[in-house]
Amino acid sequence: MLRNSTRHLLRHAPGLDQGVSVTIEGSMARFMSSVQNDLKEVLSSKIPAEQERVKTFKKEMGSAVLGQVTVDQAIGGMRGIPGLYWETSLLDADEGIRFRGYSIPELQHSLPGAKEGGEPLPEGLLWLLFTGDIPTKAQVQSVTEMLRERSALPSSVGSVLAAMPEGTHPMTQFATAILALQPGSKFAAAYGEGVHKTKLWEYSLEDSLDLIAKLPSIAALIYRNTYKGGKMIDADPNLDWAGNLSHMMGYDSEGAMEMMRLYQTIHADHEGGNVSAHTTHLVGSALSDPYLSFTAGLTGLAGPLHGLANQEVLRWLSGVVSELGTSPTKEQLTDFVWATLKSGKVVPGYGHAVLRKTDPRYTAQRAFATRHMPNDELFKLVSLLYEVVPEVLKQTGKVKNPWPNVDAHSGVLLQHYGIKEDSFYTVLFGVSRALGVLSQGVWSRALGLPIERPKSLTLDALKAAAKM
Repeated sequence: MLRNSTRHLLRHAPGLDQGVSVTIEGSMARFMSSVQNDLKEVLSSKIPAEQERVKTFKKEMGSAVLGQVTVDQAIGGMRGIPGLYWETSLLDADEGIRFRGYSIPELQHSLPGAKEGGEPLPEGLLWLLFTGDIPTKAQVQSVTEMLRERSALPSSVGSVLAAMPEGTHPMTQFATAILALQPGSKFAAAYGEGVHKTKLWEYSLEDSLDLIAKLPSIAALIYRNTYKGGKMIDADPNLDWAGNLSHMMGYDSEGAMEMMRLYQTIHADHEGGNVSAHTTHLVGSALSDPYLSFTAGLTGLAGPLHGLANQEVLRWLSGVVSELGTSPTKEQLTDFVWATLKSGKVVPGYGHAVLRKTDPRYTAQRAFATRHMPNDELFKLVSLLYEVVPEVLKQTGKVKNPWPNVDAHSGVLLQHYGIKEDSFYTVLFGVSRALGVLSQGVWSRALGLPIERPKSLTLDALKAAAKM
């Protein structure tokens, strides 16, 4: 409305030369477009309304009961306890993950890609996670350019990595490299200077964008140092965030870059209760800066029951191939799966703490493989396992979710495009996970969420509470 009124006044202003009018109008249009494409400006415009919405809801419904907590939940990893506010994504047991209300297929249809009909650009997802809005192409491009401008690594990061013992796991290197960036934290500096708490979100945003921008370079540096003799590849100024990650690692095919865009999109967030997200939120609630809180989350992601699971899947698949070859029968695979279970092990990549159906992230990767690599031998094996493993797990009578999760398929895509070093896979997971946990972290500061402090109980206290 304001823009249309201004245009009318300019065109009909007495004595104003029409050429001048057009020039002013063009400048104003560019200014308005710049504002609309500026992530911080758009985010800033949305925060007051969201603050009021949360404040009103808490005032009206603060004493409402969300559910009961059982002894099983208290001792069993707090599974299913509704006790954390997380806006960027929501996980449904049957439907799977939704990012700001959008399913993965919806995002693949709606988010701009590097090419028509291609996989979505993670920069578009980042805009959505921050603002709640599906971005335009221009807005996605503005994020790409903004991240590119922030992507340079200080020399200290390389020096710190070079000083680490030979054979250090890539995830240890990744966490250490991010900590090496922490002395440049704008959030920590602002807090030290006494900035008002209502402004802390701005510095959290600055740190988060700086960190996200640098993650592809850090990951590629670790990859090239660890596996490729330290020969580095410079970033391509014409590539997007995920495309550059693939390029700097040494994988320049269109298929490899499209795979990396998909990978970085679907791993970005999985609501707030998983280990990496919850840890990042917990540490951030103490007003630790984004470098410190995200590093804490990464150390959780490095666990074999969380992000390291994709590495475990590839190693288990290698065992299948070693014993049965690349083209086993369903009967042979069934026997192999039973042997795995009877040895006291799990089948990695199957089951999930929340999901009760096939993980839609698995489905998205399967669809990608069907389009781009239908004859890949490992893909065929994974497809056959999809027919075998759930039926075996159902027969045990002990598994609530016998279906594959994201880890059951991601390593197969990476292997196909030449990224065969499975100990590096969790680093790629970590690069993606930053998008979700850091955008939620900015909102946590904007909404003034307090330090997290749940109540713990001894066994005797649990017994006493259970008798009440």
